[in-house]
Amino acid sequence: VLFRSGELFEWAEVHGNLYGTSAEFVAGQLAEGSSVLLEIDVQGGMSVRKKRPRAVMIFISPPSWEVLERRLRGRGTEDERVIAKRLENAREEMEFAGLYSFNVVNDDLERCVAEVGRIIESETVS
Repeated sequence: VLFRSGELFEWAEVHGNLYGTSAEFVAGQLAEGSSVLLEIDVQGGMSVRKKRPRAVMIFISPPSWEVLERRLRGRGTEDERVIAKRLENAREEMEFAGLYSFNVVNDDLERCVAEVGRIIESETVS
């Protein structure tokens, strides 16, 4: 299994599914002087933090619990049990927001994307 053999830079089980990032890919990109952008959950984020303490980490949070719940229900893709589990996980993950370099509230998608872009640009300038 990949995640036991050290071939993954980070990995996590999220909502019953396994996700991970290739260690070889990350090492290769960094060796070439490229930045690496990972879209990962808090478990993966904490794994990255241990391996790369200077990593720039951006936590994307919802504007409110009500908005998060409305967004999850609006998808129409999950049953009530799954929605409840996702909300429970989100509450637990929010406790880690303070461990991230930046916290961006996703209240307006265009503004959120622009803010994340500004952070990436400012943090990757040599």
